[in-house]
Amino acid sequence: MADPNKGAAIDALLRDVSQATIGASFNQFRDAGPDDLPDAAALRLANLRHYLGERSGADVVAVGEAAGYQGMRWSGIAFTSEFDLLRWGEPYRRSSRRPRPWKEPSGTIVHGILEELGAEPRVILWNTVPTHPHLPGKPLSNRRPTSEEVAAGRAFVDRLVDIIHPRLLVGVGRIACSALPAARYVRHPAQSGATAFRLGMRALLVTRS
Repeated sequence: MADPNKGAAIDALLRDVSQATIGASFNQFRDAGPDDLPDAAALRLANLRHYLGERSGADVVAVGEAAGYQGMRWSGIAFTSEFDLLRWGEPYRRSSRRPRPWKEPSGTIVHGILEELGAEPRVILWNTVPTHPHLPGKPLSNRRPTSEEVAAGRAFVDRLVDIIHPRLLVGVGRIACSALPAARYVRHPAQSGATAFRLGMRALLVTRS
């Protein structure tokens, strides 16, 4: 990052995220499972650090609900799958042993509209809960985060916003928007919300380009 103070603040944020225990969620920046590469947690943290570094001048932060098992659980980046990492190329790296890269439907929709609008560099994607809430005994599943997990994750959102000072904070879905009173709401792309999400993001980003 060009600004050393911002870079140091991001490093501190990532260090604290990687050490956090957020309810019963899986911290993909600290822990690994049987399908992970040996250095998977470090790979995911490095992906996120590089992603934020590329977007040091971002003016929009878009916050979703929580890390999902097809996306951020493996990539380290909200709404982003291993498939996206392969498209982006080095230095981004996969963290799973899976022969085929994970691909997340919601992430495909999110990155599709950002690329269409030429907005990838100016938008930072994050999650209210930056770790992965899953059903008990089912690591490859998603569950709604608890209110305690949302509250714990909100502290990291606030820190990111304080570092980036975005002109626009977007809450993707009701959980994110409820946790972030200052956020502008857009429909989450999951569960038939793709069209409404695209329309909402286009309206927000085009008027602020």
